[in-house]
Amino acid sequence: MSDTPPDRLSSDPKSPYYDEALLERGVGIRFKGVEKTNVEEYCISEKWVRLSVGNTMARNGRPVTIKLQGEVEAYFRDRAGGA
Repeated sequence: MSDTPPDRLSSDPKSPYYDEALLERGVGIRFKGVEKTNVEEYCISEKWVRLSVGNTMARNGRPVTIKLQGEVEAYFRDRAGGA
């Protein structure tokens, strides 16, 4: 695996941008220079993140989210290969 996270990634298994292997490795997100832990989806090139809003759930059982625009920086929390 490379040390560069993908341009777009989602934590929703129904999304075409979902990648279980990358999520297990751990992807960290800095949005406008601040570490965020409630990111459901991000896109670096389009400069947006989708954040979950508390523990609120929509009727379909998915978390309620808001989309915010701004600088997005993604990084892996650990090294490739588990070292």
